[in-house]
Amino acid sequence: MPGTNLTRAEAQERARLLTVDAYEIDLDLSGAQQGGTYRSVTTVRFDSAEAGAESFVDLVAPTVHEIVLNGDHLDPTQTFADSRIALSGLREGRNELKVVADCAYTNTGEGLHRFVDPVDDQAYLYTQFEVPDARRVFASFEQPDLKATFQFTVKAPSGWTVISNSPTPEPTDDLWVFEPTPRMSTYITALIVGPYHAVHSSYEKDGQSVPLGIYCRPSLAEHLDADAIFDVTRQGFEWFQEKFDYAYPFAKYDQLFVPEFNAGAMENAGAVTIRDQYVFRSKVTDAAYEVRASTILHELAHMWFGDLVTMEWWNDLWLNESFATYAEAACQAYAPGSKWPHSWTTFANSMKTWAYRQDQLPSTHPIMAEINDLDDVLVNFDGITYAKGASVLKQLVAYVGMDEFFRGVQAYFKRHAFGNTRLSDLLGALEETSGRDLKTWSKKWLETAGINILRPEIGTDGSGVITSFAIRQEAPALPEGAKGEPTLRPHRIAVGLYELRGGKLVRTDRVELDVDGELTAVPDLVGKQRPAVILLNDDDLSYAKVRLDEESLRVVTEHLGDFTESLPRALSWASAWDMTRDGELATRDYLALVLSGIGKESDIGVVQSLHRQVKLALELYAAPDWRDTGLARWTEAALDHLTAAEPGSDHQLAWARAFAAAARTPDQLDLLNALLDGTESFEGLAVDTELRWAFLERLASTGRAGEKEIAAEYERDRTAAGERHAATARAARPTAEAKAEAWASVVEASDAKTALPNAVQEAVIGGFVQTDQRELLAPYTEKFFAAVKDVWASRSHEMAQQVAVGLYPSLQVSQATLDLTDAWLAVEEPNAALRRLISESRAGVERALKAQAADAAAA
Repeated sequence: MPGTNLTRAEAQERARLLTVDAYEIDLDLSGAQQGGTYRSVTTVRFDSAEAGAESFVDLVAPTVHEIVLNGDHLDPTQTFADSRIALSGLREGRNELKVVADCAYTNTGEGLHRFVDPVDDQAYLYTQFEVPDARRVFASFEQPDLKATFQFTVKAPSGWTVISNSPTPEPTDDLWVFEPTPRMSTYITALIVGPYHAVHSSYEKDGQSVPLGIYCRPSLAEHLDADAIFDVTRQGFEWFQEKFDYAYPFAKYDQLFVPEFNAGAMENAGAVTIRDQYVFRSKVTDAAYEVRASTILHELAHMWFGDLVTMEWWNDLWLNESFATYAEAACQAYAPGSKWPHSWTTFANSMKTWAYRQDQLPSTHPIMAEINDLDDVLVNFDGITYAKGASVLKQLVAYVGMDEFFRGVQAYFKRHAFGNTRLSDLLGALEETSGRDLKTWSKKWLETAGINILRPEIGTDGSGVITSFAIRQEAPALPEGAKGEPTLRPHRIAVGLYELRGGKLVRTDRVELDVDGELTAVPDLVGKQRPAVILLNDDDLSYAKVRLDEESLRVVTEHLGDFTESLPRALSWASAWDMTRDGELATRDYLALVLSGIGKESDIGVVQSLHRQVKLALELYAAPDWRDTGLARWTEAALDHLTAAEPGSDHQLAWARAFAAAARTPDQLDLLNALLDGTESFEGLAVDTELRWAFLERLASTGRAGEKEIAAEYERDRTAAGERHAATARAARPTAEAKAEAWASVVEASDAKTALPNAVQEAVIGGFVQTDQRELLAPYTEKFFAAVKDVWASRSHEMAQQVAVGLYPSLQVSQATLDLTDAWLAVEEPNAALRRLISESRAGVERALKAQAADAAAA
């Protein structure tokens, strides 16, 4: 299919025919303050394997002025169509193409994004090219295996700074001429342009010196904790270079905190862009700093795995993302002096739960996914690609040994530096260093979809001595609509034995083994006294849903908060949450479990996850006639914990936010209002900018605050963040007029002038969908299905996906919603990407219905 949706077959043919050498890209951004379009001049030199061959180069641009191929001027009206420039009559050997075009700034976070800071009225630009958006800025062969060098020349307004992959030169007459980059893929090139604030340092080790830079908008400079960011960065340099045995491969390392970023960060070579919400304007818990550190380390790991060595095609995207996700957690866990040595707890609590959820959707797919075209990959940045893949890599490390694993990685980097690879290249290197045959492991883990469940089968005698112990592995049927067959897999796991001592659950023994097939005996445990708790997959080595035996479940239910270590607590919390989602544990029982144990939970990241999970369970999985009772209990408990929390502690702040999200009675809302106006306070609780907005957004959603209060708060915080919060609060108001206004601003915007920027659109959607406004939102169910296909066809991917996912009627948990979804899918026949997103949302409603039935039965 020609156009913006490049197919794998087209990419393979183009790679067979062409070898790309170098790009020279000249951009005139001198009018960036005014916006509109900018002149883009691309010269690209490439070789063709055949004389007279035909191919194409990619470009998304409003206007193409000139196309010159090997000195011949081509007519743009004849050769430029469907975001492609047709190239015919290529020479065998060297060819040269020049394209002069007007390209457009965007406000969608794709291509060259332009943002105007309301604080200083200055424009700030940055590029975001993954997956296929370098073509929005310059003509390019937009696929990862056609690597080349890139030389950028940029005209920018006086006083601005220009940052790219190569070191920043001194400008002459506001012209910035960068040195050519090493060979790299188009999607990791970058430009960041504007009057950014900068802090500089370096990484120094054994004669190596790497310049480091951190950038943000001046309006955020007072909040930029550059020293802490540099500390994490240096930790990553130290640990990765040792483990990879390959020096950092680029000339410098800049990290740029940029506005309205769609993702967490992007691994542009030597010029990483990061969402500027990570420059914390208000007090946050340590969990937020840990997440930021994970993001920093994730992108730094990409400099080797993704940038130095890049996948050949997007079906191996997991090689990039899974490896970086594993590496970020491993670095925090094992690097000397790490502030977060319990990172595997966070991993089990967040990444693994994301993966388990994704793996039970109808869109579940093998880690090594079948990617037929760009539409496929655009919706594939998911819990399988990141979290399941990283979980499987963690298991692979346990399976082959950490030293052997990293020796294989070292060989892989040296063998394929600045090149492109397939899965077989990595597995081959790991087989060489480990001596393990990984073909069967790969087939079962990387090329199949779905999840396994591990259950213990225990026999004991009259005195409590274990007489038999086996682990049963189940492979549940894949969700309806998913491709593939259930698969039993080899697992490397540990079995932990825990005893109650002094009221604490302490591990007294541990057995590590390979589990394979339906039933695996564990003879090492026979003859031992049965402990209070037996925990499968202790230390979280494998990727599997784990169930406790009846006695262990009883003890854990009473003592979940009493594990002395954070990881077994996190694993038990995750198992309880998974059972709730599966309808094996009633929502009211999950609430009781959390309320009995959360006060003993010391890990603030786990506490905050429990806050989110309880709220979700009560809103979606509780029986409707009990929902208000459950919410009342939760809100009262949140206020009790807030009142009892240590002043100034992370737990106090987390409980303040949990209470704000759930406050519902007149007295509770009065307290929120009093905290906001300062007539009430909690010792040590700073009601700062972000917490004020949290309180006000809840007051707005319950009708206790209106436009007057929202406008007044925005006057206190006339920043980009304040604009987003105000948009959320306005959309949250419980009136038909507010909902109609919000809906129109997102769905009915008909052109670029009326369309909201990506971050504001996301904020409006977040405010529009309020869990206690089901009746008010009910009329928008049919409106959604009437509009979503047109939105998908007319908007960029990022903007359309926000609408398709965010406005799906997930709160309308009923058979009618399922029927309406099914009818729409059958009649409208959406493309594969949109079908996937809608089917995933439908699965959420179906799961909620089953969980509600289970909760009702428990009554």
